[in-house]
Amino acid sequence: MADDIDMAALERTAPPAPFDPIRLLLDALAAIGTIWTFGLMLLICADVIGRSFLSMPITGVSEIAAHSIVGIVFLQIGATIYSKRMTRADFLIEGLLYRSPGIGRFIEAVFLLIGAAVMAFVAWAAWPGMWTSLATREFFGVQGLFTVPTWPFRGLIILGGAAGALAYLMLFVAEIAGRRIPARG
Repeated sequence: MADDIDMAALERTAPPAPFDPIRLLLDALAAIGTIWTFGLMLLICADVIGRSFLSMPITGVSEIAAHSIVGIVFLQIGATIYSKRMTRADFLIEGLLYRSPGIGRFIEAVFLLIGAAVMAFVAWAAWPGMWTSLATREFFGVQGLFTVPTWPFRGLIILGGAAGALAYLMLFVAEIAGRRIPARG
C-alpha cells in the first residue's frame, strides 16, 4: 500500500495563485478582526484575573466584549463569504452541479445574487443609524463611569455589509463567466 504513493506528486508545488486584490482586501479586514479577537481575549483574561485575585475588575469589559463581537463578525464576514465558508447546503448545490450543471449553476448564481442583496441591505439599513448616532453623540456604557461612542461599531456593520456584498458579487461574476473562484481553508 505504501508503494502506491507518488512521491514526485507530493514534492511538486502548486502554481502560484494569481493576484486577487479583492481577496487581499477581504483578508486584511479579517486579519484585523482576528487581531481584535486576540486583544479581546487578553482583556477578558485580565479582567478575570483582576476580579478573582486582585478584587479589581476592569471597568467596561462586558460592554466592550458585547460590541466587539459584532465588530469582529462584520470584519470577517466578507472573507468568509469569498472563501466559500459561509453556511449553506453544499450537498444540494454540488449534487445539482454533478447531475445537471446548468440548473446547478443557475441556482448557485441566484443564491449569490440574493446573498449580495441581503448584505447590501444590511449596509444600507445601518447607514442612517450611524449618522444618527454621530449627530446625537450616542454611546454605550454607564455615563460618568465608562462610555464608548456607538458610531464606530455601526460603521463596521456598514463596512462588513459592503464587503459581504462585494464578495457575493465577485463570486456571482465568476460564476456567470464560468470560472469558479477556488475555496480556501
